[in-house]
Amino acid sequence: MPSASALLIGMVAGVFGVGYFMYGKRQAKFAPMISGVLLCVYPYFFDNLLWLSLAGIALLAVPFVVDY
Repeated sequence: MPSASALLIGMVAGVFGVGYFMYGKRQAKFAPMISGVLLCVYPYFFDNLLWLSLAGIALLAVPFVVDY
């Protein structure tokens, strides 16, 4: 069973993921759309809070680094 911190990080990641996906769909940009989907799904695959946080930060940064 995940800890309260993991649930909170997963919920926040999901909120950002939905926002990124909506933005990417409206602007017809693939990087925010894919990043948004991955932000919604990735908390299911990590148990460790460190990896959960690092993966989330990396996925949040992808639309700013990749521009297509």
